[in-house]
Amino acid sequence: MDFIGPLCLILITTTIAGHFANRIGIPAVIGELLVGIVLGPAILDWIKLDGLVNAFSDIGVVILMFLGGLESDLKLLRKYLRPAIIVAISGVILPALIMGGVTYLFGFSFLESLFIGVVFSATSVSISVAVLKQYKALSTREGATILGAAVADDIIGVLLLSLMISLLASQGIHAGGHQPGILIILLEQLAFFCGTFLLVKWIAPYLMHLGERLIVPSSVTIMSMIICLSMAWLANIVGLSGAIGAFFAGIAVANTPYKSILADHVEPLGNSIFIPVFFVSVGLNMTLNHFLRNLMLVIVLVILAALTKWLGCGLGAKFSGFDNLSSSVIGTGMIARGEMGLITAQIGHQAGLLNNTDYSAIILVIILVTLISPLLLKQTLKKSLAQD
Repeated sequence: MDFIGPLCLILITTTIAGHFANRIGIPAVIGELLVGIVLGPAILDWIKLDGLVNAFSDIGVVILMFLGGLESDLKLLRKYLRPAIIVAISGVILPALIMGGVTYLFGFSFLESLFIGVVFSATSVSISVAVLKQYKALSTREGATILGAAVADDIIGVLLLSLMISLLASQGIHAGGHQPGILIILLEQLAFFCGTFLLVKWIAPYLMHLGERLIVPSSVTIMSMIICLSMAWLANIVGLSGAIGAFFAGIAVANTPYKSILADHVEPLGNSIFIPVFFVSVGLNMTLNHFLRNLMLVIVLVILAALTKWLGCGLGAKFSGFDNLSSSVIGTGMIARGEMGLITAQIGHQAGLLNNTDYSAIILVIILVTLISPLLLKQTLKKSLAQD
């Protein structure tokens, strides 16, 4: 019961913040992220990032990505698979090299700089999905490329993190937990994607039909949630983000006759409780510890984190045949870091690779970049939609 008070506070403040954000013409997600910063340790310290907030947040990002998959066009995703892979690769290489190189110039060791490069190579597309949904751009070629690139980026990120943990182990630094080899990870992820193909083709249609025949209220919606949460759980087991599993669950269910029913049932469930908690939880990670001491580092890293993703992914899109404006939309859609960067940074902190001061600075940069990315995406989307 102790959690109900903070939950009510989150829902009241995110609703008001989202309303005023829309009124002044910025994405509602910006208001919700700011609520987390204001209510969290950075300013008022009224809400802690505890187990229940984390649990609601995890369900929130899973439902958000499920809705993203539900509204996606599978044919477009297939069509833009090759550009998506190119965008993901170029969007990983440039931030890893530049961010790693610049932090080395700031006095970090080679190993620390390499790790920071890996932290900022990862994209968190869940924030962009919220903006793309708000501006009805998920089923465009840019939206399909962003979503496809996010999946490829997640796979690359897991592999880079595994390599980094292996490198730390070779230096006598323990990053916590047993880490399987790269080959095992690749085989597990291959099995996951084979299972995803079976889900889209046969399993999801059968389960949804079975759900319709069950004599219980909202049986179709319940079955879709079973598919969604199961896929998120399986993706997490093989080292991928649970959001990726939920996204593919959404695609699978979208290819059944129940798509329109679920869009009306699942979206209110997510938007009324879980998704606002997810956005607030991102802001709750932010603290202002050692802020002035790290001010110059934070400013430089925020600028470079945004520029390197935008340029890296934008150049990949341009190389794949997109025009300048579409490339810019794709680049800005890949800027947000969010949960993957936070998790990677936490591993480095627990391993003793990043001290408390440096860890606070990296977390602050991740939050600030995630905060500005919806603004940049909205501006490029408006230009793109106006051109169309």
